[in-house]
Amino acid sequence: MASDNPPGDVLGEAVDHDGEEHEASSSLLVDQLLDEIDDDDMDFEPASEDEDEEADFLDAVEDLEGGIELEFAENVSGNGNENGEEQAEGDQAQQEENRRQAQTVICSQTFVTLTRDHLQRLLRSQPILRRILRNHNHALGVDDGDDDEDEDDFQNGYGGWRRRRRRGPKTPVEERYPKIPSEAGGQLMNSGLFGARDPWEGGEIIRKKKVARDILFRELGITRGRVSPPMEGLMSQKMIPSTTPDTIIHYDHRCYSGQFSNDGNFFFSCTQHDFRVRMYDTSNPYHWKYYKTVHYPNGQWTITDASLSPDNRLLAYSSIRSMVCLAQTDPEVNAQPMHLDFSNLRGSQPTRGFGIWSIRFSGDGKEIVAGTSDHSVYVYDLETGQSVLKIAAHHDDVNAVCYGDESSPHILYSGSDDYTIKVWDRRSLQDRRCAGAFLGHTEGLTYVDSKGDGRYVLSNSKDQTMKLWDLRRMMTNDQYENYDMSRVQGTGFDYRGVDYDEDDFVPHDSDCSVVTFRGHKVLKTLIRCHFGPPSSTNSRYVYTGSRDGSVYIYNMDATIAGTIDVKAATRNSRPRARQPRLYAWDEDPASEWQTCVRDVSWHPSAPVIAATAWNGYGMGSGSCSVHSWADGAVEDDAEPKMGVRVDERLEHAEDLYETTVAQRAQRAARAGLRPGPRRDLDE
Repeated sequence: MASDNPPGDVLGEAVDHDGEEHEASSSLLVDQLLDEIDDDDMDFEPASEDEDEEADFLDAVEDLEGGIELEFAENVSGNGNENGEEQAEGDQAQQEENRRQAQTVICSQTFVTLTRDHLQRLLRSQPILRRILRNHNHALGVDDGDDDEDEDDFQNGYGGWRRRRRRGPKTPVEERYPKIPSEAGGQLMNSGLFGARDPWEGGEIIRKKKVARDILFRELGITRGRVSPPMEGLMSQKMIPSTTPDTIIHYDHRCYSGQFSNDGNFFFSCTQHDFRVRMYDTSNPYHWKYYKTVHYPNGQWTITDASLSPDNRLLAYSSIRSMVCLAQTDPEVNAQPMHLDFSNLRGSQPTRGFGIWSIRFSGDGKEIVAGTSDHSVYVYDLETGQSVLKIAAHHDDVNAVCYGDESSPHILYSGSDDYTIKVWDRRSLQDRRCAGAFLGHTEGLTYVDSKGDGRYVLSNSKDQTMKLWDLRRMMTNDQYENYDMSRVQGTGFDYRGVDYDEDDFVPHDSDCSVVTFRGHKVLKTLIRCHFGPPSSTNSRYVYTGSRDGSVYIYNMDATIAGTIDVKAATRNSRPRARQPRLYAWDEDPASEWQTCVRDVSWHPSAPVIAATAWNGYGMGSGSCSVHSWADGAVEDDAEPKMGVRVDERLEHAEDLYETTVAQRAQRAARAGLRPGPRRDLDE
């Protein structure tokens, strides 16, 4: 084997062998070789483009039990004098002569048998190969016993490797997180900004509080105490919707988002792969009516977000492209949606293509702000038909944007995978610097919501926390630019494929949040969070979806006010798919019913929550379940009955109730039909 290595280097060539000889000497030589390279870093070079991508790769683990044989050739000088160079030390002429003589070499050959243990040690000595070996051993159920000793520890998550910190002695997990209940949150609850305090709570009179009692007192004109509290606010903040659903709307594709309009008269839901947004009339929140459906042409992967104009006349919706569709919501209008090209930036050439993750209408309905995959924030002006502002806002994807004040388009918030929330004041953007930043999350942001008062902000993060922020406590731009972000001990957690390990959590050393909420799971997708509306909740709560299939409703002191178990409410509420769905890799005949609540919306004037979710066997389909306050009731004698199952047009679908083969056969018999085979249904 030809080589450019200097004399004295060891060359090797692998050959197949069942080896039984030289075990002692070969083992010693291998150990010496491994000791030399154990601490060396490997220079990784990517494969060239002209390499055959269809090459076959064989896993030879089963063939390594007897080891393999390596043939080593050691170069020595042609005069056979190993000490010649030492004898010529100090004599430059003699050294030159020795170098010339060394051009002629002889090779001594040694056959060495490498066992599987030797190969594992060899692989562990190189960073990239070590990761491959660990993943392979994990798949085989083999423990290499070396995880806790290596400085660099890696886990294989969905979409690639992620680095994890070295495990060491740490404080207990609960001591690393802010205390619950939160003292600062309790002060907010008593301030009047987030609901009213019931004077009977914790008072001298202790009794079981019921909303019916408050209604009775209101009708009788009875006050409690010397000063009558705001009865309407107290009653509304106690009406938390229950798990038992009024209606379950089923979709054939995963449901990514769904929101009520600001006045509650309108609801939309977005689904994946068919790239459709469906609109509903919800002026009566207990009796919805189907409105219309609009489509995103040539969408990529999914509809990422949608936003209603303040007057409910226009709906903007996006995909992982630089174009936003703008459709009229009037069901009598069948015109094709307008296409808004956000890459068309005023005063410059169209920018390179990017995807849009988040969009929001401004309070006056004249602009749309977008967070994008090119780490930027764009503002599109509907009157001029082009983007009027681009801010190179972050160092990673901008997953969420919103306006800070419903009455003003000047303040913007953006949340990114670079762990930060930034505040932008458009009146002072000449130098493209943010007005300030919120630091405290240790993983990427999934959503940002504003209370609309220009002061409070809510965020969800892959570090499995939701945080409340006060604009008065933000870090100034100078403080942010002088902060060393390497101090944030994030893991780059890939939330899509693995669970979050709380042992990895290290608190942020400059956390400026007011309250931290914990309990829900931000996994699998970019799960959203929201402030409770002023009328129907008295602004008492914040709430979020969760990977475990529930809606979590929190008091402002971070305690849980209630949960809605969407998974339990919808379980087995539709049959298995007749055919595997596109991209539904989780769905197989043996998969269980799974639910991930991605978005939640609380009706602004009624105790009604709509939860949009990935739902079904393997989460291959979607649903929007409507839950209302029922004072603990699980059945209703009135019409319509609770738990009604309908399709995306709110029409009754008989097959949604046929979750077993027997049920399908009974319907076919009633209709005089012969049922065909249905392997996809449960027995």
